[in-house]
Amino acid sequence: MMAAEEPLVLGIETSCDETGVGIVRGTTLLADAVASSVDTHARFGGVVPEIASRAHLEAMVPTIERALKEAGISARDLDGIAVTSGPGLAGALLVGVSAAKAYAYALGKPLYGVNHLASHICVDQLEHGPLPEPTMALLVSGGHSSLLLAPDITADVRPLGATIDDAAGEAFDKIARVLNLGFPGGPVIDRLAREGDPKAIAFPRGLTGPRDAPYDFSFSGLKTSVARWIEAKRAAGEEVPVRDVAASFQEAVVDVLTRKAVRACKDEGVDHLMIGGGVAANSRLRALAQERCERAGIRLRVPRPKLCTDNGAMVAALGAEMVARNRLPSDLELSADSSLPVTEPHVPGAAHAHSHDHDHVHEISKDNLYS
Repeated sequence: MMAAEEPLVLGIETSCDETGVGIVRGTTLLADAVASSVDTHARFGGVVPEIASRAHLEAMVPTIERALKEAGISARDLDGIAVTSGPGLAGALLVGVSAAKAYAYALGKPLYGVNHLASHICVDQLEHGPLPEPTMALLVSGGHSSLLLAPDITADVRPLGATIDDAAGEAFDKIARVLNLGFPGGPVIDRLAREGDPKAIAFPRGLTGPRDAPYDFSFSGLKTSVARWIEAKRAAGEEVPVRDVAASFQEAVVDVLTRKAVRACKDEGVDHLMIGGGVAANSRLRALAQERCERAGIRLRVPRPKLCTDNGAMVAALGAEMVARNRLPSDLELSADSSLPVTEPHVPGAAHAHSHDHDHVHEISKDNLYS
């Protein structure tokens, strides 16, 4: 058994369309294996939950074996197993939770059901060392746009603001669809925007008025404005300047994200900002955040792009922190909770898992799951 300061933990992530398995020793990444079903979903223009769940089932054991081989360890060497228990797609989460419970039971290892969003924050420890306390985090992905203050990533995560409609990544996907750029939309818009003029079109900045919630986000109005602008061009028989649209739309998104994040740091007296989630891989978001943080005297922490998207390493990182801080493990009644609140970084046991009113997957009869 490793010393508590350097626990060896395997993490499983299946909240959406990536089957991620990571292995860390303390804050050192040993393996990061990912099996993605994104190409399968691309022809449908978005993630299909049932297809994602079946892909996780097929990929789970091979991905775990690949991670163990990459790390050069045996499963019996592990000090614990961590898994995303929520939030995410219910069926997809269930596959990961079921696998983690099976491995934990078979190996006699402690099980840690952890929060997907808290994991996105904790992954930065693998890149830049222990998180400052408190940590200010801007999380931006296909499902979430959140500003979070984390005095203790294992036990105390406080939401300051969140999206009230479309998340940033969701808006990227929808605009890419309007422009016929395929799915997922984020990488292709980022690429095209580099060749466009971000000032070409004055798209709106949502929730930035003096009476608006200072830390909440709204991208639905922006998405509609961009779509209508494109439709008007097409209706007039004019060519749509795709690169300028991409650049101007992207600038509107990252302008709001970075402006609000820097404001939150100033208001809370926090001298650093961590950015995570899939959209944190966006080159313009990184550049503008760096520029504004430097101007405000704030230190920016952003993991490398591969650690920003969903992965098992982030789950293992949070699991290792749970072990190191002697947090209570989950029991084998752990549920998959599609709407687990960010205020619960981990689920220590069955009794606690019922403390809030959410759609717990474990209420389904286990006898009928795969019949």
